[in-house]
Amino acid sequence: MGIVNATPDSFSDGGDRLDPDVAIAAGLEMVQDGAAIVDVGGESTRPGATPVSVEDEIARVVPIVEALSVAGVVVSIDTSKPAVASACIGVGASIVNDVTALGDPAMAGVCADSGVGVVLMHMAGSPRTMQDNPVYDDVVADVATFLQGRASMAEAAGIDPASISIDPGIGFGKTVGHNIELMRNLGTFVEMGYPVTVGTSRKRFLGEILRPIRATTPPRDRDAATAATVALAVSRGVQVIRVHNVRLVADVALTANAMVTVEDHE
Repeated sequence: MGIVNATPDSFSDGGDRLDPDVAIAAGLEMVQDGAAIVDVGGESTRPGATPVSVEDEIARVVPIVEALSVAGVVVSIDTSKPAVASACIGVGASIVNDVTALGDPAMAGVCADSGVGVVLMHMAGSPRTMQDNPVYDDVVADVATFLQGRASMAEAAGIDPASISIDPGIGFGKTVGHNIELMRNLGTFVEMGYPVTVGTSRKRFLGEILRPIRATTPPRDRDAATAATVALAVSRGVQVIRVHNVRLVADVALTANAMVTVEDHE
């Protein structure tokens, strides 16, 4: 799943793709590089991000979603707003990637009525507050319980179970230790029976892991660290990897998957 952020303030590529033509070209290039899905977002969910109005978000993403969909790309809309999701579904989006896991009750109806795929992600609090001292009794168990509850709610609302993916929300209201623990236990989420989506790409916890060898690592310099997490995720059975650098990660994922497949059949 390639990331196209039509935002001025996303942590890695904010401002790079505000121009719809630039964003569309980026999405098409990602498909050529190996992306199966292009995830389009118009509101940053980085820690401390400022909320965006429905009108502004729609204006940012609809032209991009429509153009990519017309070109035959499988498009996911990264939004927690039912009106934005509905507008994007209307121009071809086939997946809703909701960081609040259908936190707005109306979102479940929008997704159920349209029959789109849904990615349900765990996040503690909101983007503005999620990194304010996150605490869990047991981060793996707590996140798994939350996601199972949200998936059950989605099914009760009429969303096809086969259309649901779950995402443990790496970096969303978690410390470095929490993120590592979730990565070590990705099998727990795979065993829940839904396809698992994981997004570690260029995130801050990778910079913290790299601190012993370099004091500061800008997001764009974390692709090698991202690749390591992708290989681990694939080995654990994760099916969707959300990334910025599609060309690199497609190579990593395909190679890791070949190794896992060979091992499974030996």
